Amino acid sequence: MAKLQMKPLVCILFIVIILQHSRPTTSQEVEDESEFSYSENNERGPSRWGDIHEEWGACSNGTMQSPIDMFNQRVQIVSHLGKLKRSYKPANATLRNRGHDMMLRFDGEAGAIEINGTEYALQQCHWHSPSEHTINGRRFDLEAHLVHESADGKIAVIGIMYKIGRPDHFLLSLEEHLTAITDTTEAERAVGVMNPRGIKFGSRKYYRYIGSLTVPPCTENVVWSFVQKVRTVTREQVRLLRVAVHDDSDTNARPLQPINERWIQLFRPDDKEN
Repeated sequence: MAKLQMKPLVCILFIVIILQHSRPTTSQEVEDESEFSYSENNERGPSRWGDIHEEWGACSNGTMQSPIDMFNQRVQIVSHLGKLKRSYKPANATLRNRGHDMMLRFDGEAGAIEINGTEYALQQCHWHSPSEHTINGRRFDLEAHLVHESADGKIAVIGIMYKIGRPDHFLLSLEEHLTAITDTTEAERAVGVMNPRGIKFGSRKYYRYIGSLTVPPCTENVVWSFVQKVRTVTREQVRLLRVAVHDDSDTNARPLQPINERWIQLFRPDDKEN
């Protein structure tokens, strides 16, 4: 456990970044992903995203980019962050093929999470396969991103990783719609009322770090909260999320980015919180 401890000064600096951020985040993920590729053999591949548009420059020259490897030597175990406070509620939703992933956009008010007194409203969730982030170098089969935005444009993302196993019940509720999109060329499909509380965390423990969006414009100062528990999904569910996109690619995972001087915190509740 000792090797996971961090010097007090570094801890204080991390908390200041979490509370204040260096500047507001104002750019959401692109809705049309057809302008970039996940293949490094393509002239619009990940290492060249920053050259496609000037406003995507952070993809190439940013210093707090995501995804990263959350490895033990950069992790400090803490109990002061508090559990993730989410107040999700059912809302009408639309399933959209963005070009490289399937996004579930919430068209009504779907609730929010609260981080350090700031409320971030849930906007959408989408999936990457295989996982973009890794834990101690291990990559998993699927990664979900729940994207939230505050009233002043700051972004917070909750990440959940999955390995092959039992079916995920939330994805089961979307299978009919995913299959319907797979069989057509439509880009959007209304799915009715969806309850985001059906996206299970399964643990109060989570990683916290400051990073970026993992797709252009790769905006930085995103507050990432990554559920430590790895959940399960079937191989068929992962396959369906990929084939529904029609992009002829086996992956939509951005390569790992340099961690630079960043630290990662792992929230573990005190015994009295359990």
